[in-house]
Amino acid sequence: MKDVAPHDRPREKLARLGAHGLGDNELLALVIGSGSRDADALELANRLIEAAGGLHGLTRMGADHLCRVCGVGPARAAQVVAAVELGRRTLLRGGTERPRLTSPRHLAAYLLPQYGTCAVEQFGLVMLDTKHRVIRVKIVSVGSLDATIVHPREVFREAASASAAAIVLFHNHPSGDPSPSPEDLALTTRMAHAGEIMGIEILDHVILADQRYFSVAESGQLHGRTVRPRERDKMIDA
Repeated sequence: MKDVAPHDRPREKLARLGAHGLGDNELLALVIGSGSRDADALELANRLIEAAGGLHGLTRMGADHLCRVCGVGPARAAQVVAAVELGRRTLLRGGTERPRLTSPRHLAAYLLPQYGTCAVEQFGLVMLDTKHRVIRVKIVSVGSLDATIVHPREVFREAASASAAAIVLFHNHPSGDPSPSPEDLALTTRMAHAGEIMGIEILDHVILADQRYFSVAESGQLHGRTVRPRERDKMIDA
């Protein structure tokens, strides 16, 4: 960073101003650590942000995509991927007590940081106890860019092994649009019917897309029929 005054270099600015005083590119430059033969760390950070279409786009880029940026090799790509994942985990692990999820908004806030920006479609379930506290989250199917295949037996095998009283289905739309397809709604109905047989209630099916979500329960289509608001509230509130 020969063209940057010593006191304005990212490391020195961090010491002087704190992390909040640095720009996105400066923080990323610190993660990268050092430059390449033709560019310093700040220039590499600018290239990465531009390639990602903005800082948030880095959440969608794996190490192989990052390595396509000139000057970024496997080691630097791994540093960036690790930093992004650490950021995700700080949002997910705010405390030692199991989170209690009682509404679509709570569910979305819990799931979006980790699953909302996945580049491929993933289908999973959140397993809950009788007080709607999280037992665990499990991905049961990973699909292509726009489709996934899931069978009720995989879902309810996981739920039964966790002794879950209820579950919430979720999957992401890599397109960025959380609107459900007819297939999404048909799958929800199929799972809800299977849940009635198994004695494990399906509380919702949440579709995630970047920073937005769609709740099938909130829309009143959980069981393939219109649900009255009072009945819907009963399903999602403890």
